[in-house]
Amino acid sequence: VLNGAFLFAADLFKHLDIECEITFVKVSSYIGTSSTGKVKEIIGLNEDVAGRDIVFIEDIIDTGDTVKFLLGEVSRFKPANIYWASMLSKPECLRHELKIDYMGFEVPNKFLVGYGLDYDGIGRNLNDLYIVKEVGGMRHEV
Repeated sequence: VLNGAFLFAADLFKHLDIECEITFVKVSSYIGTSSTGKVKEIIGLNEDVAGRDIVFIEDIIDTGDTVKFLLGEVSRFKPANIYWASMLSKPECLRHELKIDYMGFEVPNKFLVGYGLDYDGIGRNLNDLYIVKEVGGMRHEV
């Protein structure tokens, strides 16, 4: 799921030794550091996925709104199976019961940037993960 997962997906994809393809869908539910609670599709799925196994790769799962939205949308195309892989999750933020098939790390409910994660488009290129903290009404990476 673009844009946040592209670095994780690229690194993960290099280590797969199965026959597979990669494509991207892009959804958004954030403005600044807050989820709007509304997921909107920006770039859709163009491939025929009927009868195929799909693994969605996410950077971070927090509320679960994106996962729920994509499950509903992609299920209409009748894939054989849908799996979820996420680099990070924030369990205390989840609003939905989800089955995440492949999970990297659980993180606290802090806003993170780096390694694909951003703050309004900034910070994706950082090699490490950072917590964004607010100081004097302005946000700073630490």
